[in-house]
Amino acid sequence: MITIKKPLVSLATIGLSAMIWAAPASAEKVMKIAHMNPGGPFESHAGAMVTVFKSLVEAGTNGSIKVQHFPDGQLGKDNEVIDQVRMGVVQSSISSAGGVAQHYPPVGVFDLPFAFPNIATAHDVINLDSDFGKMFAEDMHAKTGLKVIGLLDSGGFFALTNSKKEVTTLDDMNGLKIRTMTLPTHETIINSVGGKATPLPWAEVYTALQTGVADGQMNPVPTISFAKFEEVQPYMTLTNHIITPYVWMINEKFYDGLTPEEQRVVDYAAKAAVDAGRGVSRLIEASDTRGLPYLASKMKISTLSEEERQKFAAATQPAVKKLIEEQYGDEGMKLMQALESSIEKASN
Repeated sequence: MITIKKPLVSLATIGLSAMIWAAPASAEKVMKIAHMNPGGPFESHAGAMVTVFKSLVEAGTNGSIKVQHFPDGQLGKDNEVIDQVRMGVVQSSISSAGGVAQHYPPVGVFDLPFAFPNIATAHDVINLDSDFGKMFAEDMHAKTGLKVIGLLDSGGFFALTNSKKEVTTLDDMNGLKIRTMTLPTHETIINSVGGKATPLPWAEVYTALQTGVADGQMNPVPTISFAKFEEVQPYMTLTNHIITPYVWMINEKFYDGLTPEEQRVVDYAAKAAVDAGRGVSRLIEASDTRGLPYLASKMKISTLSEEERQKFAAATQPAVKKLIEEQYGDEGMKLMQALESSIEKASN
């Protein structure tokens, strides 16, 4: 049986609730969207998504829904904002797997290492239109009450960075302290290759890398870029070991309170916004000023040989599958098998 976290009400949340609800009587048509990323449309995929969504929704509803954008963790950490969405204090959030896991642990099934062969397959599977995407959204809704209106990757395949040495073999990972999200799957991946998983919240990562609390971290290239990790991490390895989801949620009561036409606008606007977010991630990744070409001028970038990639996969896949079976039981295994089937279907 999977235990799903119930919303926690802290004094800070109560105070924030009072502040946010101190608004005009028309507040029921105000849709607040929060996320942890930079807010500019060309700075992050989440920033692009909200920019596109806001434009389409406000125009498509003739202003009956007003969208307010809260980037950069203004309303709290990922898991705290999801609490606020569940309570209706905030209407929507675009959240990382680390935040989602504290409310819906089975999100960890996405972390099956080396499961996705390429980014095109990932786009097809990490998508509300895929068989797996529909199954995932329905299960998450049933267990948390949160309606999923968007599902996409968190910025691309994960790369590994560190301050100690070039990593090109499995043996190079031995003893490296690698910051992970607070996800058991991520911790298992690092520990299974000989590293020392160091789970930390996002707000603490740069300082941890700067001070040596952690030697390295793993994230997609756009995240590494906007976080300026090249300032404190001289080495990067394009491991492409996992690609995690960003889950876009909306408070069900707020959504149900919209008119059918407003719901139609919100649905198509979210779909268009997700497409924009994917596009911006790919552009940032390839950009001379912010992507891999830029980072290559600041860091030593390496890739894994096919032989070493197979060694990493052999070390990590069984460990993660075992964890999913132990922690999430039959439900987790069913989700993981559905994910693998969806990947196979998208790859053919």
